[in-house]
Parts: sequence; structure tokens; C-alpha cells
Amino acid sequence: MFTMKINWGARIAILYLGFVTLIVALVSMSMKHDTQLVTKDYYQDEIKYQEVIDAGKNQAALSSPVGFSVNNDNVTIHLPTEFSDKIIKGEVQFYAAANAAWDRHFPIEGQNTTFIISRSKLHLTRYKVKFRWQSEAKTYYQETELNLFRQ
Repeated sequence: MFTMKINWGARIAILYLGFVTLIVALVSMSMKHDTQLVTKDYYQDEIKYQEVIDAGKNQAALSSPVGFSVNNDNVTIHLPTEFSDKIIKGEVQFYAAANAAWDRHFPIEGQNTTFIISRSKLHLTRYKVKFRWQSEAKTYYQETELNLFRQ
């Protein structure tokens, strides 16, 4: 019976080669991973965030928050009663953290307190709805989680 003895120098070389192989595998896997930023102009948006904070304070002063209801066909946005008979102009952004290609933007404009968005334009995922609107030279902002899986 033959037993092979490996000296300590060969053991160190095997350990070193195993470590190098592991690092190369991890680096190649990380290079294939797709990373997506929330926005392309992340730093510029961060500088303008004080406007979002002020608009959020304006929204918090309303009688009720903006309501969202979902059925099989539509997502309906219900504004508080303060906006009846006022002209509304703004944008609704549906932000999908899972995939940037699923993000959607819809302009909102009119003299209505109810706006309807077709679900056929949205994916079955969890959205963070960022609703920014303006009425009578005052800006409002609200973020709401909306899960379209549960419908």
C-alpha cells in the first residue's frame, strides 16, 4: 500500500490556488450582476429633495391623504375634497424596485378629484406610487405602497 505525502510547501500552494480560484469566480459573478440606480441623476435629485419635503408637509396639512383603490381593470386615485372645482396638474410615478423597465409615469391634469389609470399599463408587482401635483401655486407630494399582486 502506497501513501502519498504532501509536504507543507505543496499544501500552501494548493490553498493559495483554491483561494485565487474562489476570488476569480466571485469577481466574474459580480460583473454579470445587473445593478440599476433609482434615477439616472441621483445626486441632482438628492439636492432638490427639500422641495419634496416641503410638498409632503403641504400634503400632510390636508383633511385626508390621497386614496388609491384597485380593481381588476383600473387604479383609481381619489384626491381630498379640498380639490373639488380646482385645477390639478401633476404626475404619478409608479416605481418598481424589482425592475427599472417596469417604472411608469402618467401625467395628471384636470378639474377632477378622481383620476383613473388602466391596469393594462402596469405590471403585476409591488409599486411605490409617487404622486406629485400642483394646485393654486402650491405643490403637494405623497408616496404610497401599492401591491398589484393581491387583486
